[in-house]
Amino acid sequence: MLVVIGLGNPGAQYERTRHNVGFDVLDVFCEKERIVMNRLDRHGLIGESGFGADKLIVVKPQTYMNNSGMCVNEVLAWYKPEADEVLLIYDDIDLPLGKLRMRRRGSAGTHNGMRSIVSLCGRDDLPRLRIGIGTKPPEWDLADFVLSHYQTKEDQETQFAAFLRAAEVIKVMHSSGLEAAMRLANAPAGREKQENHQADKEQK
Repeated sequence: MLVVIGLGNPGAQYERTRHNVGFDVLDVFCEKERIVMNRLDRHGLIGESGFGADKLIVVKPQTYMNNSGMCVNEVLAWYKPEADEVLLIYDDIDLPLGKLRMRRRGSAGTHNGMRSIVSLCGRDDLPRLRIGIGTKPPEWDLADFVLSHYQTKEDQETQFAAFLRAAEVIKVMHSSGLEAAMRLANAPAGREKQENHQADKEQK
């Protein structure tokens, strides 16, 4: 089983904003894997694929970012996955635009969605995939920046490429486990093709 939870804010006004990378990754992944997210349950929009040990659950919390823990806590209580069968996906203002970083566990840092999850779930042992959204310009308010859209076509293309890589990380984690997914996500620039090749071998 794998439960993938992408963090973001519901509503058309938040679509494709920097804070919604978790939603965007799931959109890309579900389109590639033909998974339909059409069930509202546990304060989230949910899609499922597969059965038994191969089951894959994808979730977009519908509680708004600051209350993400409400949905995550209910989803984990319902499906009862092990820690290494969960993947949280969210934005990171401290990473360069399009940079992926995956960790087995860690603190919530300054991310309000993760603070809510750690607080309501009472745990920090959930694997997480962070996607860089770039550095806030000095003249910008933080809230305005994370809720802004990408300003240039180049930025849009950089971030979409990151979403494609993140979708591949989900696929590898589902088929080959957490360690293989972390190797792929954390591969230095220039080694991504090599890691993708290795991930393909592990899936066979």
